[in-house]
Amino acid sequence: MDCVLIESLELETVIGVYDWERTIRQRLVLDLELATDIRPAAADDDLTKTLDYAAISQRIQRFADEHDFALVETFAERLAQLLMTEFFVPWLRLTLRKPGAVPAAAAVGVRIERGTPPEGA
Repeated sequence: MDCVLIESLELETVIGVYDWERTIRQRLVLDLELATDIRPAAADDDLTKTLDYAAISQRIQRFADEHDFALVETFAERLAQLLMTEFFVPWLRLTLRKPGAVPAAAAVGVRIERGTPPEGA
């Protein structure tokens, strides 16, 4: 299995369950593993034959700008669905952290896997 990685992507969005959180933008940090076969792209040195992490990162930021959710769980689940559909990803692992949400912790968040892992995973 090959994966395209996006690590520590910082996003700002409206997220949270408390009234005061609904009036501000907060930072989220995202790690993403996207299953793909990189061999066709590597053989031809052709970006169009792989997952374009710049385009994916831009789409994730647009998603964060367009939505506000109470829960990081909802953000993660909806984003996973979007990425799998729009970028034809058969499997992904997404970690979403909300730094500063709990004063004694560096971050809190969720890690989800969706789809069917390719053989050899």
